[in-house]
Amino acid sequence: MADPVRPTRSMLIERLDALIVTLRGENGCPWDKKQTPDTMTRYLIEEVYELTDAIISKDADAVCEEAGDVLFQLLFVINLFMESGHFCLQDVVERNVEKMVRRHPHVFGDVTAKTPEKVSENWEKIKLKEKGGTGSHSVLSSIPRSLPALLRASMVSERAAKTGFDWDDISGVMAKTMEEWMEFSTEVNKPEGATGSDKAAMEFGDILFTMVNVARFASIHPETALIRSIQKFEKRFNYMEEKAIEAGRDMDSLTFQEMHDLWDEAKGGIG
Repeated sequence: MADPVRPTRSMLIERLDALIVTLRGENGCPWDKKQTPDTMTRYLIEEVYELTDAIISKDADAVCEEAGDVLFQLLFVINLFMESGHFCLQDVVERNVEKMVRRHPHVFGDVTAKTPEKVSENWEKIKLKEKGGTGSHSVLSSIPRSLPALLRASMVSERAAKTGFDWDDISGVMAKTMEEWMEFSTEVNKPEGATGSDKAAMEFGDILFTMVNVARFASIHPETALIRSIQKFEKRFNYMEEKAIEAGRDMDSLTFQEMHDLWDEAKGGIG
């Protein structure tokens, strides 16, 4: 008996595309038929975050499922634009392939780039040239303003640093962090009215932005690092809640010391 034919990537994409066409068709799903590019934006964003969580959690099964959801949402959006006569999947792929080839001259051309840093430097120069800009084009202008603040801060920090506007080493930016902390402490500890003030909020924002620069020097992505810390906190807190339930207690009925004992127990048990 012959081995079954393994579907090609194009065949798999065609299956997913056919599914979307069916869902949007005359006898399809009322919800899917109602969607527009604008309404699909939130679902695409949500799925990307769910995929990010799965990747950071190193859960391969979850990554497989969430990657499928992201691919479905993306093809759905492309299909909506195709329906309105703007472009099709082939246009998307061809344009992206052309751009990737153009932005990798060290692979497809005669440019030399031996380090990731040099590749990144060339990439930004090529992007600037593509926009038709010169010195009047800001290196920050292509960073989406709708990005989460921490992620956008990281991108702004990286772009600015590539122009040479940066500290010499991590010790300098860490000293700046301490300086920002002292300014915030001074502001927040002022007499009545300082707490919650715009000035205090701005100083706190300066601390966060400076910490983003610390992360960059330490080769740490702040968004990913924070997500991992949140996940760790959630696991430990969930452990505390479960132990409280086992003891027939509510969390808000525990004493401060009982909570901390459970927290230490969670740290020892689940890391």
